[in-house]
Amino acid sequence: MAGERSGEDIVSDYLGQNPQLAQWVETLRGYCETRKQWLARREFILRNMEAFPTVEPGVPSSSLDRLLSLSTVWANHVFLGCSYPQAVMDKIKEMSEGIVVIDAPTHRTTMDGMKAKRSATTEADADSCVKKAKCGPNELDSRPAGRTATRPVGQKSGPPPQAPAEHQPFFNRLYKAVAWKLVSAGGFGPNLDHFEILRSCVESCKQTLSCVFVPLKDIAGLPTARTQKEGHVCEIRCQTVYMGTGYGRDESAAKAMASKEALKAFQGRKVTVKICRRRYKGRDVEDLMLLDEQPRSQGFPPALSYPFQDEQLEDGSS
Repeated sequence: MAGERSGEDIVSDYLGQNPQLAQWVETLRGYCETRKQWLARREFILRNMEAFPTVEPGVPSSSLDRLLSLSTVWANHVFLGCSYPQAVMDKIKEMSEGIVVIDAPTHRTTMDGMKAKRSATTEADADSCVKKAKCGPNELDSRPAGRTATRPVGQKSGPPPQAPAEHQPFFNRLYKAVAWKLVSAGGFGPNLDHFEILRSCVESCKQTLSCVFVPLKDIAGLPTARTQKEGHVCEIRCQTVYMGTGYGRDESAAKAMASKEALKAFQGRKVTVKICRRRYKGRDVEDLMLLDEQPRSQGFPPALSYPFQDEQLEDGSS
């Protein structure tokens, strides 16, 4: 092969000589992949097919699933900045030798950076716990540090009308990141670490999750079928947008269930940020929520936190 020829040219020539293979490999392109991402991942697949001798074009197999998963993991790392266990990173580095991605994006989120971010998150959680101990579980101030819009003086409590449009571009990017991540994990299922998937995708989009925990016994307006009073409730938000609520015997289990509920919204063709009505401290409020396209037959869980409250609502005056 000529040294000056690009990988795309070489792959195109190879597929031109193997038209049946060319037709089959195109069926592997992901719905959300750009042309640049697909051409790189296609080259990764074709270069490594010989390492999986049981892979046959058009024939489903565990070897093909593994090859496709590794190709997605590699693409996630190159284009989205995702990181994986060191053994996986070493494997995809070995498999991608010789592949040149022109103008590949650069990511500042390294493993050290992610550790530092987790440490900062842990410190913030510790501060949150101190506030909870001092103020009580329902008086926790959960306003995010970086609010994207200011409310005019005198406007009633609630998100500003332009908030959904301001937040939608971020959640469109998050939708793509989650889709890639779930593909590499083999699809949405009960055995996944739902919180880790959601956290890593949010961090790859340069944001962080906000988790609020409240003892189950302190929650008013629970579903009538829920009679037990032990355990905790977790609410997950990102950029002030509500994503999911979960119940569990402890905070870790509640967080896992809230993450699972949040990820369910990403199973459709798109996600949408909307202003909806829900209950907070016994009253109806307008809240920013992340929704899918599925119709809902019942209301939303009561809010555990509310980043849009004014002084009157904070004081609890009627």
